[in-house]
Amino acid sequence: MADVYKRLAKKLDEMPTGFPATKSGVELKILRRIFSPEDAAMALKLKPLPETAEEVAGRLGQPVEEVRATLDGMAEKRQIGSMKMGGRQVYMLAPFVLGIYEFQLERLDKELVDMVEEYMPELAKGIGEKGPSMARVVPVNQPIKAELQVLRYEDMQRMIEESKSFQLMDCICRKSMALLGKPCDHTLETCLVFSKDEGAFDYFSFAGRIISKEEALEVLDATEREGLIHCTYNVQEGQMFVCNCCVCCCGILRSVKEFDAPYALARSNFVAFIDQDSCSACGACANERCQMEAIVEEDGTYMVLGERCIGCGVCILTCPTESISMVRRPEAERDVPPADLIHWSVNRVASRSGPLKRIMLRTWLCPGTTRRPQPRRSGQPIDTRIGTRAKEDHPRAGCTRGR
Repeated sequence: MADVYKRLAKKLDEMPTGFPATKSGVELKILRRIFSPEDAAMALKLKPLPETAEEVAGRLGQPVEEVRATLDGMAEKRQIGSMKMGGRQVYMLAPFVLGIYEFQLERLDKELVDMVEEYMPELAKGIGEKGPSMARVVPVNQPIKAELQVLRYEDMQRMIEESKSFQLMDCICRKSMALLGKPCDHTLETCLVFSKDEGAFDYFSFAGRIISKEEALEVLDATEREGLIHCTYNVQEGQMFVCNCCVCCCGILRSVKEFDAPYALARSNFVAFIDQDSCSACGACANERCQMEAIVEEDGTYMVLGERCIGCGVCILTCPTESISMVRRPEAERDVPPADLIHWSVNRVASRSGPLKRIMLRTWLCPGTTRRPQPRRSGQPIDTRIGTRAKEDHPRAGCTRGR
């Protein structure tokens, strides 16, 4: 089994988010830290699709109870994904992010965090060099202009309202940075996982606590007041989590700002707008709320740099004069995310590996179907030149300001 970790690393790298190899081999050290050789060998036999223990046992020609015990053990060790879907307990090989690493919340220590931090520049390339973007910003739960239609994937409250099971967990990014000696002042327990299945997290709780729908909505409100950014899967249907992120810790936001990985995050299709007639120029939006340095002061007034704004809306909530609103971007600047995780995976693999790989993946994921995934303009990258703008780099056409 000497090469089992190399084979597992290769399999993870073939998944849509990637797991790139490094000269130092730190990615293999990470896998050795998480998997025993036997568990790594079993992980190689799993699909990145939900299967029951009976289905896995049937594929492998092994006794169901033996396979179930192995899968349950790996799930308890946070090596694979497992949850209730369609009334059945299912198991799957998860990507490294968002997946295996996030599962390590209860097993996290400085040794693992140090290895992941060393790996971060290469990992960010795997996450963010090719589209569609992995995650997507969802605006805060504030009224958007009445004449604008708010689509489901733009409404986090609606996603929560449609779900039946909820789990609240600590933010692994903040926990990781604290272990590195860079603690964050933001609330630690902010990450939500949700499902349309009743009792989806009863079998395995995965380092969190089960909460009610009302409590989940309260978490949304509290994180918005705190100025955190809602991020979830970059798909129209099938979201299962919302991370409430800060730029000082979040791996996704750091990938964009520090590691030049534009496809780690897709901005929302909204942009902040400041009404100059009512704005008091107090600067709270720029100095206290905006994490992306998208609001700047010029000649005593504040303006939004549209190319830098990710459309999170956290600037709205503390404006004392209610001068900030969210408006829809011009049509040419909008994007429509893939329909679901299957379409996202197919398009992502095609972007990373070419159309032949897309056809093979589509056939494997959806046997018997001839429908081809429609190309979508998704995951438009945001400007990542944080802190390096020259004055001439402030394009007026990309700004939204009061008339």
